[in-house]
Formats: sequence, C-alpha cells, structure tokens
Amino acid sequence: MPIALVDCNNFYVSCERVFNPKLEGRPVVVLSNNDGCAVARSAEVKALGVKMGEPWFKMKDLAKRHGIIAYSSNYTLYGDLSARVMSILSNFSPKQEVYSIDECFLDLAGFESSTLLAYGQTIRRAVKQGVGIPVCVGIAESKTLAKLANHCAKKSYAGEDGVCDFGRLTNTDLSVLFSRIPVGDVWGVGRRITEKLGVMGIETVEDLRCADSDWIRQQFSIVVERTVKELNGIPCIELEDAGTPRQQIMVSRSFGMPVTTLDELEESVAYFTTLASEKLRQDGSVASSLCVHVMTNPFSESEPQYHNSRVVPLGQPSDDTNKLIKASLKGLRQMYRPGYRYKKTGVLLMALQPKSSVQPTLFDEPEEQAKTDHLMQIMDRINQKMGKGTLTIAASGTNKRWAMRRESKSPNYTTEWSELPEAW
Repeated sequence: MPIALVDCNNFYVSCERVFNPKLEGRPVVVLSNNDGCAVARSAEVKALGVKMGEPWFKMKDLAKRHGIIAYSSNYTLYGDLSARVMSILSNFSPKQEVYSIDECFLDLAGFESSTLLAYGQTIRRAVKQGVGIPVCVGIAESKTLAKLANHCAKKSYAGEDGVCDFGRLTNTDLSVLFSRIPVGDVWGVGRRITEKLGVMGIETVEDLRCADSDWIRQQFSIVVERTVKELNGIPCIELEDAGTPRQQIMVSRSFGMPVTTLDELEESVAYFTTLASEKLRQDGSVASSLCVHVMTNPFSESEPQYHNSRVVPLGQPSDDTNKLIKASLKGLRQMYRPGYRYKKTGVLLMALQPKSSVQPTLFDEPEEQAKTDHLMQIMDRINQKMGKGTLTIAASGTNKRWAMRRESKSPNYTTEWSELPEAW
C-alpha cells in the first residue's frame, strides 16, 4: 500500500514569502517566542551554517554581513495557511493523517504504481497554485520509508523536481542510496539511539535496514524493531484518521518581560485558558480537569527560582470558557508565591471526551446550558469573522504587558480585516 508524505519546505519562511515575494532568494529566519532563536531557516540561511535553534543574539553579526532578514513568529498566519494546505491535500486521498502543522500522510492505495510520480507532481502544483507554499512529496510502502523518501526529495538524493517515489527504484538502487544516508536521518531514530547504533557499527540507513529485527528488539525496543521492518517495506505504523480527537490541549507562553504580580499572572492564565477553550470547542470536546503551571526563568541563576503546578478537577466536563477560567484561576491562586519574577505560565486541558458523550446529571439545568452553549458559539463566530480576541473574557485583560515580545511580526494577512494585504 503506497503512502505519500507531503511536507512543506521551510514552512514558516515560506508563509512569510507568500505575501512578500521580495523575500524570495534572500536569507530569512523566523524566530521563536520572544524573538529568542531560529525556528525556521531559508535555504540561504542554512547555507551560511546557521543551525536550528541558534540564538538570535549570536547571529546578529552574521545577519549584518549577509543581510539576513528576521521575522518574529506569526503562528496565527502559519496556522491558517496550514489549514488551507491540508484542505487542498485532503482532495488527493480518501484518507489523510495530518502529522504536524507542515506535513501530512496520504493513503494512495489503489493507485497505479506507474502514475504515482506524476501524481506527486500534481500535488505539488496544486498546493503551490492554491496557497503559494512549496512542498516535497515522498512515496513509499510504509510511513517510515515515506518520510525517508521525502527527505531524499528535499536533498535531491533521488526523484524528480521535489518528488521521490521509492517504488520506481530497484532494491540495488535503494541499497546504494541508503548507504549514503546517515542512520540519524531515519524517522524516530534520535541522537542517543544513533550513538548506540554507531557503537554497534550501524551507521547508515542501509546498515539498519539489513540488521536482524529480533536482535534490534533485544538491544533497544519493539519501537526500533518496527523501524527496521518499516525500512524493509513492511508497514507497522498505521495511518491514523485525521479526525482523531486530541487527548490534551496545552497553551503555554513565555512572557516578554518578567511578571511579579498576581493580577498579571491571572490575566495571562485567563487568556491562555480562553485560547485552549476555543480549541476545545473546535474539536467538539469537553475537559474533565485542567492543570495550570507557573515558573520563573531557570537561566537567571542569580534570581530565586520557583515552579509549581496544580490540577483542578471539574465537577462536570465542560467547554465553557468562563467555567474553565474560574478553575484555572483557582489553581493559580493556590500556588502563587510573592517575591518571584515569573517567566512563564500555561494551561493544560485534560481528560478530554466528545461533548456528545457527556451524561447529564440530576442537577443539570438544560436551559442554562443551552444559553451557555449559545454564548460560546456567538463568541467563537465573532472571533472567527472579525479576528481573534475581538470578543473575549474581561479576566484576560486588555493591555497585556506580559505578552511575548514580537518586534518583527508580519501582519495577519488572512485572519484580520485591518491587516489584509493591499494591492497597488
């Protein structure tokens, strides 16, 4: 059963280029929260030797010499463009697994093997024309091989114009190709496993593919054994339904400046709870409990350190922003300690379940619940149409002095009426 992995190239950078074509061919980086380090690099920046996660302050001199353009992360824009890409890709297969914000698997069972390369090119053209994002496509008989094929397409190891179909290669061709690729490039093989494999003389993908799977299981785990089988074209990892509901929802951010007061911590927790609640309703789920956490900056060794978390159970599973904020603030107040400079807070919604499966209790008031549901629907609709945060809960504040620093953020071209691109 052939599987395709479609992966957006340098996704965050590509999103910035969609609305600013002048960035094409120029070195561009996108920075993490509070403009800390590089989380996306254009090919031109990679060629300069900039590593993923490299702090921005360390590369400022390099940026001046080579004209590197830095953007603050704009997750609202990236999330919207990702949804558009995934919507287009859903037309190319009856079964799609959205693996991350910039990649997804497509089930190509039933397609003629001779047509898969051309089909991959069709996929690339459709996404480029529909959204403006360049993608690469890897096609193979298992998810691990499809990931590897995509890697080869990006590195131009094999394939044509950003598409690599391992089904077109003979076993000898695959052996030669895999002998050139370090074993650390295999999906799921991390640094520690790579080091241990190296001690055992397994340094390339071909070495791992030819290893005895039973012996690998004894030395590592059943997970690495499955990787060996997948490299040999034996599917062991099922394609998951794109509609599989999340089991947890986390919203957490570092502050743009240290926070010391309970009032500002409460604002941040209320705001993050609001964002998490919106995601909860989008999934059609409710939460049975939540966890709120706070922490200081562990890198400020001269300052006193404190971190803590509280789990707050809900009497009845809910997706009501007001109820969830009330619970999260209760947890925050229980663990707040004055005298610290807090750097980060976050909210984790837990024990999620479909809203339709919640059993009513004797104490439920159907009319009140209907009013609450209607209020949440109106709030979500307004924010979706007019922009995130147009209608919000007062507890989340208005000034947000603690908001993360994003000095070079691009406009929200696709989700804010006031920031629509203008044509001259």
